[in-house]
Amino acid sequence: MDVQGFRWVRWRVWLCHIGSVLSLGLLLVLFRWRPRLGVLARCNSCPLAFANILLLRDSFGQQYVVEVLTEELEEGSLQLLCILNGFQVPLLHYYLFEGLRYVWMARKGAFCRAYLKCLRQTYFNFHTLHPPLAASSSVYGTNLIDVPVKSFMRLLIEEVLNPFYVFQVFSIALWLTDSYYYYAACIVIISLISICVSLYEIRKQSNTIRSMAQQITNVTVRRSSGEEDSLSSVELVPGDCVLIPQEGLLLPCDAALLAGECMVNESMLTGESVPVMKTPLPAAGGRYNPETQRRHTLFCGTQCIQAKGGRPGRGGAIAVVTSTGFFTAKGDLVSSILYPQPINFRFYQDAIKFLLFLGGVALCGTVYSIVILSRTNTTWWELVIRALDIVTIVVPPALPAAITTGTIYAQSRLKREGVFCISPPRINISGKVSLFCFDKTGTLTEEGLDVWGVMEGSGAGFSELVPDPRLLPQGPMLSAMACCHSVALLGGQPLGDPLELKMIESTGWELEEPAGDDKTLDSEFGGHRVLAVMRPPACPLQSESVAVALVQRFPFSSSLQRMSVVTVNPEGQSSLAFIKGAPEMVASLCLRESVPAQFSNTLRTFASDGFRVLALGYKTLYGQTDLSTIERGEVERDMQFLGLLVMKNLVKPESAEVITTLRLAHLRTVMVTGDNVLTAVNVARTCGMLGSNERVIFVHATPQTAQSLPSLRFHLGEGGTEDTATPSSIDMYTQGLYQGVINYHLAINGKSFSALCDHFPEYLPKVLMRGTVYARMAPEQKTQLVTELQKLNYRVGMCGDGANDCGALRAADVGVSLSEAEASVASPFTSKSDNISCVPLLIREGRCSLVTSFSLFKYMALYSLIQFSSVLILYTEKTNLGDLQFLFFDMVLVTLLAIVMGKGGPSTELHPQRPPASLLALPVLASLTLHTLLLILGQVSALLITTSQDWFVPLNSTMSGAANLPNLEDTSVFDLSGYQYIIMAVVVTKGYPYKRPLYYNVVFVCVLLVLFALMSWLVLAPVPFLRKLLKLYYIPDMNFKILLVALAALNFVFCFLLEMLIDRGMLNCLRLLRGRRQSKKQYKRLDVLLSDSPSWPPLDQPLVPPQCTVIGLS
Repeated sequence: MDVQGFRWVRWRVWLCHIGSVLSLGLLLVLFRWRPRLGVLARCNSCPLAFANILLLRDSFGQQYVVEVLTEELEEGSLQLLCILNGFQVPLLHYYLFEGLRYVWMARKGAFCRAYLKCLRQTYFNFHTLHPPLAASSSVYGTNLIDVPVKSFMRLLIEEVLNPFYVFQVFSIALWLTDSYYYYAACIVIISLISICVSLYEIRKQSNTIRSMAQQITNVTVRRSSGEEDSLSSVELVPGDCVLIPQEGLLLPCDAALLAGECMVNESMLTGESVPVMKTPLPAAGGRYNPETQRRHTLFCGTQCIQAKGGRPGRGGAIAVVTSTGFFTAKGDLVSSILYPQPINFRFYQDAIKFLLFLGGVALCGTVYSIVILSRTNTTWWELVIRALDIVTIVVPPALPAAITTGTIYAQSRLKREGVFCISPPRINISGKVSLFCFDKTGTLTEEGLDVWGVMEGSGAGFSELVPDPRLLPQGPMLSAMACCHSVALLGGQPLGDPLELKMIESTGWELEEPAGDDKTLDSEFGGHRVLAVMRPPACPLQSESVAVALVQRFPFSSSLQRMSVVTVNPEGQSSLAFIKGAPEMVASLCLRESVPAQFSNTLRTFASDGFRVLALGYKTLYGQTDLSTIERGEVERDMQFLGLLVMKNLVKPESAEVITTLRLAHLRTVMVTGDNVLTAVNVARTCGMLGSNERVIFVHATPQTAQSLPSLRFHLGEGGTEDTATPSSIDMYTQGLYQGVINYHLAINGKSFSALCDHFPEYLPKVLMRGTVYARMAPEQKTQLVTELQKLNYRVGMCGDGANDCGALRAADVGVSLSEAEASVASPFTSKSDNISCVPLLIREGRCSLVTSFSLFKYMALYSLIQFSSVLILYTEKTNLGDLQFLFFDMVLVTLLAIVMGKGGPSTELHPQRPPASLLALPVLASLTLHTLLLILGQVSALLITTSQDWFVPLNSTMSGAANLPNLEDTSVFDLSGYQYIIMAVVVTKGYPYKRPLYYNVVFVCVLLVLFALMSWLVLAPVPFLRKLLKLYYIPDMNFKILLVALAALNFVFCFLLEMLIDRGMLNCLRLLRGRRQSKKQYKRLDVLLSDSPSWPPLDQPLVPPQCTVIGLS
């Protein structure tokens, strides 16, 4: 963020005050719309250290003005700031922006976030509560996610100062001056209703977010002296030591767990419905980071279900506060709701540009009206009023509101289907999605797993597959399956990861946990602090098995791809450490001589068949080891390989159907998973991401080491290595590949993806273009993948179900979280469905909403142009539309049609072509231009036909404007333009292939028929009362009136045919004349390049970075 410092200049401030008074407040309105102008007008630039006003500019170019605040420091805060700055500072200088506090750091010469020092602490500092952590709220602020709920008066002022309402006020004043009292009064009433509804919704939403975000509770804090104080959570600051009760707590801050274990429900933040086990932060290690240490971090807003083992004799757990207020994970998510990033979507950008274009049209109309009216006896005041009136007609103030109607209807339909949206503008963006990423486990496949069998292994090789773990002999393999988990008991019921629950269930062992402060289990197992006990079943097969106690637990980490536990037997004898995780990772931590020689082939066989495979290992810990302080690094090394646990993960029945639907619609599908690459490839084939006749090329990249240069290889084979296919088959495949006969997909794992990004960035776009399977991806790599795909101009969707996908869901253009929660702040969309069937539904609704927004935009633009044409034609004839005539057109015809036009639902199928998103594209501009010409031609024809009649009576030329109503010129233009408003609503309402046909929108059809009947009644047989009310001229000639209706019908036929021809590609001939142009989207250009590249990818040819090649040759 760019920060510029300024100081107030008193004489400039007074000058601006005088200017505001003289301009009747318009100068202040200008300063509100353009904050930079206000700062430059009243301030002088100065260094940040001396500034009292700051001008902020974010990465999106938006500018904000904030005031620098000062505060006297208390003793503790003074010491902290002295440490941060390097010298003592009596006053704290800071500013608040989007809820965050930025403190002036003289040492850095910049304003920095107040929490950074805390997050740079080491694990040791946390465990010893190092003095720099202790501080008052003077530096960090209060621990409150304070969502501002503005008063109705302030909201009213801010709403009225919106450019839309400022334009409305200007228009109303103009209409009142021109004696359009009824119309002005009606617009005032509607505007007031609109403002009241808007204020109510804004305040209601603010109160809802405030109640969700603001959380105040009493907590117990342990001081450095050992005393315990009860205080409000608002008073918490980083460094406070919080005691978490045994029954749990709704966490009011982010905290690092120091002692004990906590079972936490994080569904509000991540959408993950399975509770997560949190374990203490290691006593020794590197610097603390909440993202990499998620398993040791308790996040604000999550529900701690139970805490245990942290306070001997009293139960519960101990944690140290790391972040408060908006600096917490919950605060960050709430901030993203309150202050969303501007959406980079062409439709919204083009809408603003088109309004400027209409402003240009209004300027031309203003000039024309001045020229025409100046030739008559019109006064200069009336000339100004008439000219300005053109602007209010051409630029429809209701346009921005009208184009959101389709989105509102789509959001309502999605909610009925169980899909909740917290960012409505994303609905239109979902209609332009060109690539969708899917997590595997729990998204494409079932959440639960069934144990297929266990295969014990050692250096001598693998034994036979044992289908039932209960049949295993008593030994470390059975103990490892029973003990290596993070399952806990809640109300006597086991709670934890579904995979681990299945694994324990398959062994038959039972879980037991200490009851409160009961030391019975500790005594049974040699005085060790027992976390849980696993007891074997009372059956003959396991009669020799003994109970095992878990005394130390290192939870599973996506980045580490493993977990481990330390166990003891009764009386504290035979201490063992067990490890469970990704087979490749576990094997790398085991002694080489204990890993079977057939490990890779066996793993490849199971993974290729779609099985989920975990490896287990163990080692004996000798008596001199202190089990209570043993570190993870010491446990997870020199292990003995035990074998493989093979689990069957079934693909959800809906997955294949949805993937097929998306591929038929030419939408790329990509799998992003933390599982084995071969298992992922098998699931991709099963669900249809990979066709039966399509082959997989594996990408293998290695980073630079002391002994070797970075390398990149592409190799063929279902198994992922070159020895899975014969040389002749590779040659045949290579020939087919380079001739473009065979389709292929790339598969890559997380390590190779990281090396590819670091050392082969020139190959990354090509791999992304053909990559379908991304395996063993860490959460941050999933986010990076989404970002890299967006750099290729893909509109990326992401569908996932857990915390590992949270970053990617938020980074994607359209993130869909499969969660039971009604709304999760983890992503813009939350689906209550447990499968991906919501994805095509969301895309169909997005396309329907986008097409509806296009239709409404075109209709509102054409409505303005129809009225613009009518007024200019009547100005030429020295007359104008009447007050109630304007009101009839705007309120009865246009508003009703615009409201119901968007009610049509989406098509039942996904079309291969996506709808356009640019309002400034040739078809849209050509459609509006040609329609306008046809509409003007229709109105002029009606006027000429009228003037050519024998009974025609010219209007009173001594009067002008609405004063000489009724007259025949106005009535003929009124009659035809009334039909034009109706027929254009039919013409621009698009159906197939993105929406259901027009006749499915029953309400719209009924309104059309009623309005057509009403208009025909006014034209053919108006009752005297309505005729006088609308100031229409009585025309007795029925043949003439039928001729006007026929002219309107002809106008409709021509406009309908024109719109249909434009939709069918009538303007493609113009594209042929200008020649074929390259697509602006990078992924489309890359696709053409790869299709024309006969030698890519180079199979089984080691590649090195270009710079390494140059160095090697030199």
